[in-house]
Amino acid sequence: MDGTSYVVTGGGRGVGRAVVERLLAQGGHVVVIELDARAAGWAAGHPSRDRLATVAGDASAEEVTAAAVEEARARAPLAGWVNNAAVFHDASLHESGAAAVLDLIGLNLGGVVAGCAAAVRAFLAAGTGGAIVNVSSHQARRPVAGCLPYATAKAAIEGLTRALAVDYGPHGIRANAVALGTIAVERYQDDVARLGPDRGAAWHRATASLHALERVGRPEEAAEAITYLLSPQAGFISGATLPVDGGRSVLAREPQP
Repeated sequence: MDGTSYVVTGGGRGVGRAVVERLLAQGGHVVVIELDARAAGWAAGHPSRDRLATVAGDASAEEVTAAAVEEARARAPLAGWVNNAAVFHDASLHESGAAAVLDLIGLNLGGVVAGCAAAVRAFLAAGTGGAIVNVSSHQARRPVAGCLPYATAKAAIEGLTRALAVDYGPHGIRANAVALGTIAVERYQDDVARLGPDRGAAWHRATASLHALERVGRPEEAAEAITYLLSPQAGFISGATLPVDGGRSVLAREPQP
């Protein structure tokens, strides 16, 4: 990946940062989009900061994605785009109403659509093709009770991925998704800590048991799959959703509401 550039939304922490670190380790140039600039504050002191840039702003805003494209192309030809940024807020149809639910769906879907649009335009303008990886969830196919807006957005993201592959495959543009199981990112670790030693440990064990491997994933494991799908080694893979979930989707053992 030396001599190419990538954009990663939500790249300041968790899976996004793990993707950034892996791309940098492989010699790539990376532009991070982060809504909260403080989340990417580590970039200024990074050993590879000469190949790393940050753009602060909402990943669903076209001026933000356009700025990221320009930053990336100024460094090296744009080869890949990872739509990782996401939020998790619950709302029910019967209590919150359709408008509130649609707003929450849009929070997760809008950034992916905007990122895909920016990437596709950049790849078409360069005439080089490129790769898009959208981060989905096991919930796209097996929703957990109480997560309707999030599960709906992730299902739409997987449909979008397939449609992108069909529409832009003739231009050498590949689009794939990863459907993640539970990953031990900062939010997960904070949830465990907030419950206290005993309840937190019990909740962690219960969550691990939902996966066939009987553990939660590491951000680095998700990053491995994502960077593989960006790479030339995955050059004949497009329109696919790869489960990176420790067997959660096949075990089909979901928590009680």
